Amino acid sequence: MAQTALLYDEVFLAHQTGAHVENGERVTRAYETLSATPLMKRLLRLKPVKASRENLLLIHDEEYVDFLSALPPDEYAALDPDTVFGPGSLEAAYYAAGAVTAGVEAVTDGACDSAFCMIRPPGHHALRGRAMGFCIFNNIAIGAAFALKRCGHERVAIIDFDVHHGNGTQAAFYEDGRVLFVSLHQYPFYPGTGAADETGSGKGANKTLNIPLPGGSTEEAYLQALAEIVVPAACDHGPSLVLISAGFDAHAADPIGGMRLRTESFAAMTRVIRGIADECCSGRVVSVLEGGYNFDALSASILAHLEALAA
Repeated sequence: MAQTALLYDEVFLAHQTGAHVENGERVTRAYETLSATPLMKRLLRLKPVKASRENLLLIHDEEYVDFLSALPPDEYAALDPDTVFGPGSLEAAYYAAGAVTAGVEAVTDGACDSAFCMIRPPGHHALRGRAMGFCIFNNIAIGAAFALKRCGHERVAIIDFDVHHGNGTQAAFYEDGRVLFVSLHQYPFYPGTGAADETGSGKGANKTLNIPLPGGSTEEAYLQALAEIVVPAACDHGPSLVLISAGFDAHAADPIGGMRLRTESFAAMTRVIRGIADECCSGRVVSVLEGGYNFDALSASILAHLEALAA
């Protein structure tokens, strides 16, 4: 039975977005659901830390970090048409990125076998120099860069099953052969990237693996793609750490996505990804919350995901 850590803190509620679909109830409802199950007693509770500026700059431009810091501390702003930024948003974003580096460090050091970072704001759309699609900092990209730069990992794999393509993560590592980036996503769909012919360049040639799926796809399509495409590619890459961009908005009940996954589908996908980690890197997995906007479906899917990680 794997020792799985949970990284969560009420600091993530400081990112106040009002009636926006990405709001604090996403994580409070999920936490309540987890707390009512026997699984919670088995989870190692780890405290998120505030990301250092040095670690943010592994992925983001200094000018962008300075721009965010200079925004009026008591006002609301729109960083893009979808991304709200308010008085507590920068603090929450720093801790979201820091939770992922803390999870990477804990798994690398052997404090736990796997970790789930139940954080917000999400991150996989954030680009080097700007926010995008609810995302302020690219949390998982920062975690991957931290693993390579600070934790001694030579190769990592990122597997993204959010309903939207992780364009920011792809851009961060498109020319980096140390990172295998895999995305299974609805296509065509926001943000418009993620075609199958986007495969990386330079040293990163063939290290970006996009699996665009049509709207209405079911668990069968996801599991077939994982078994036939992702598992061989990931094992060939040979990562010493597997990271998951765990978006649950491909659930059939999600108000934003157009896929037909069930709650159990996320457990099934997680078991496949954990199998990759078991084969390649002694089960080392760090999972990072991305999307998911139906509170009931999100809470149930997170529970299913964690049960599969901790089995």
